[in-house]
Amino acid sequence: MKRLAGLLLTAAFLILQALCLAPPVDAATQQVMMQDYAYGPAALTVRAGDTVTWMQHDQAPHDVVTTSAPVAFRSPQLSAGQSWSYTFTKPGTYSYYCSVHPDMRATVTVLAAETATKQPSPTPSKQTTARPTASSAPSSSSPPTSSSAAPVSETPAPAPPVTQQAAATGPSLDPMLLVAGVVTAVAVLCLLLVGSRPGG
Repeated sequence: MKRLAGLLLTAAFLILQALCLAPPVDAATQQVMMQDYAYGPAALTVRAGDTVTWMQHDQAPHDVVTTSAPVAFRSPQLSAGQSWSYTFTKPGTYSYYCSVHPDMRATVTVLAAETATKQPSPTPSKQTTARPTASSAPSSSSPPTSSSAAPVSETPAPAPPVTQQAAATGPSLDPMLLVAGVVTAVAVLCLLLVGSRPGG
């Protein structure tokens, strides 16, 4: 029984470590192939914080040199089988080429991080709270009040995105806490069962 309890505790700790050490979902890695004297894909769109890795498959050497970009960068010359990575932090369009073969050209478009676009949107929800004008509904029998109620009905449109954002940010933390709680509860129950049997 003690061995079983030890195995269960070990499994619980491994699950907790896997949850705590899991890499962030936001950052992503994209690949660009250097093959047949061309970059593939020639046009790539990523977000700030993403990493792009260039993989060299040609026998001739290639490199990555920006021609116009918010931040200039230059890779070393890569032989066949080598790769080079760069993490984009500043949004904008990065045009680059191979200095050995100037006909090889491509672009990387870097978009702003998603969190920056979500912050300004909660402000329209405060405008929807100005519904006390709907309290004049008892006088809705008069035609002028029905015309004033029409613009009020247009304001609830921004409200649904706010609820979607709350749902999008909430689940990123809750499942991990729930799983950690369940694993901890199972480990505590196993210890209580093992501890209670020799005493009984």
